[in-house]
Amino acid sequence: MSERTSALPAAAQNINQQVTTRSWFIPLMMRIHFYIGLFVGPFLLIAALSGIFYALTPQIESRLYAQQLFNDSSGPTLPLERQITAAQAVAPQQASLSAVRPSSGEGENTRVLFNVAGLKASERLAVFVDPVTAQTHGVMTVYGTSGILPLRTWLDQFHRSLLLGDLGRNYSELAASWLWIAALGGLILWGARKRKNKEARHRRKGLRWLHEKSGLLLLIGLLFFSATGLTWSQWAGENIGVMRQQLGWATPSLSMALGGQSAQPADEHAEHRGHMMHMPMAEPLQDPAMYDRALAVARGAGIDAARVEIKQPASAGQAWAVMEIDRSWPTQVDAVAIDPATMAIVDLVRFDQYPLAAKLTRWGIDLHMGILFGLANELVLVAFAAGLVAMVLMGYLMWWRGRPTRAVRKPLRSPFMLLRKTPKGPLLLIVSLTLLLGFCLPVMGVSLLAFLLCDLLWFLTVRRGEPHLSTK
Repeated sequence: MSERTSALPAAAQNINQQVTTRSWFIPLMMRIHFYIGLFVGPFLLIAALSGIFYALTPQIESRLYAQQLFNDSSGPTLPLERQITAAQAVAPQQASLSAVRPSSGEGENTRVLFNVAGLKASERLAVFVDPVTAQTHGVMTVYGTSGILPLRTWLDQFHRSLLLGDLGRNYSELAASWLWIAALGGLILWGARKRKNKEARHRRKGLRWLHEKSGLLLLIGLLFFSATGLTWSQWAGENIGVMRQQLGWATPSLSMALGGQSAQPADEHAEHRGHMMHMPMAEPLQDPAMYDRALAVARGAGIDAARVEIKQPASAGQAWAVMEIDRSWPTQVDAVAIDPATMAIVDLVRFDQYPLAAKLTRWGIDLHMGILFGLANELVLVAFAAGLVAMVLMGYLMWWRGRPTRAVRKPLRSPFMLLRKTPKGPLLLIVSLTLLLGFCLPVMGVSLLAFLLCDLLWFLTVRRGEPHLSTK
């Protein structure tokens, strides 16, 4: 009888050991998912909320800056030469003419762009000119290739860096680095729980059920936000850019050199990563009529988008450039370089000739910014971002309801304990993937070390208090 009773605990112990060995992965994913929600959740919340406001700014700015953007004039459009002369009359004395964005349709003003000392990287001063009357409608600082206006610029920089410069950009990279793992981890946990509760078809639909269903509905969008966000991040973005160049996926760039030198691949994310330097002061323009001639040559070469930018050379020995800037669907971003002496085409880049990866990158950026499909794109972004906000808040509410107390003892689920029970093969794979991801996504690697340090301190604290707790 004593042998049977002594054998039972041993058998039970073997069964428990087998169960623990087979189920090590799910508890580990639960712990990682918990840490992402607890520590990265606030950054995801900020990114999602600021993204909602950013997506809605085109309509807000159209009303807020209506006086600068639009006019009530009707009639034939004046030559760009006349419009430039009017803009130069109100621009600061030391301003250097950089480019012109002609009116794209009736009722819209032309933008004459100047480089001005004291502006931040990627910023230019825009003078808004009525193309029919040459009357100026104000002066405003615009930002980046998209030429976004002050409100959208502020929201863009807050969304990207919390207005803290390069240091603040680590926050958005941290959010993007962990978002895809949180999404896929949630999918794995949902699948495991569904399999476990397969027989319980009528289980109560509570907060956890709503959190899981929301994650399933938002999964594709969350993966998309994470991938596109990482491409213009500070550290991971550099690694992604190097990989694209090595694989031949880089975006073709227009060569501005008149000596036949090849151009460096374009960087679609330069303005978002903050790598664009201050615009160089352009060569003094002797004849504003060159803008009209350059536009005429570009139209003849197939630059047919309504929205274009005409850039004069930044230094001697360079070509003029006329670039399509319409990033809505269908995308029009063709560009042509023109020799100012002969008005001959020296380089031409067409979107149709982009590698597939470069096209997908272009579309991904514009989709992330909410400009590819206009209002529909904006509303979808708002819906996904609002869903992410709700999921983060639900996660914190679930944690608060189930937080550990002195009255309730729960088994330790430290990653260190779980990894000790992991078979050698999977353990080696986990370590290898972790090191690879830490190298490719440095912010993730550093934050993971912080997570593990917090977990180790918690683990040691709880273990130290176990004898005291057991006597109560």
